[in-house]
Amino acid sequence: MEAITEARRHIDNAKGFLRKNANKEDGLYRDRKYVKIAGHTAYTGILLALDELLGEKRRKTKKSVEWYQKELSGLDKKVTSDFATAYQVLHLDMGYEGSPSADLAKFGVEKAEKIISWVENRLLKPER
Repeated sequence: MEAITEARRHIDNAKGFLRKNANKEDGLYRDRKYVKIAGHTAYTGILLALDELLGEKRRKTKKSVEWYQKELSGLDKKVTSDFATAYQVLHLDMGYEGSPSADLAKFGVEKAEKIISWVENRLLKPER
């Protein structure tokens, strides 16, 4: 469960970047640099958790978002949808665009926490 602990640490770090450095004012973050850092950090936390569940750590190439979606679609359609949303919000909107919306950031971080908890529950559930 070290991966889950590390994934949650990433989420806590992302929240810290937003709270301490992104300068929230009137529902918007003023410093996009820290929004981008927070988005990438939270998304990486999701990937850490998913890699623990899905395996294949020794691949020679990086796994694509499509690979994660394909793997998740065979396990749980709702989590597949949550992952697609988290990818859009955390990785693209926040991580690349630096979207200043505090509501959007909160939504993305909540999706990340939900996915990490889902992975933790799957890892704790005994195989049948």
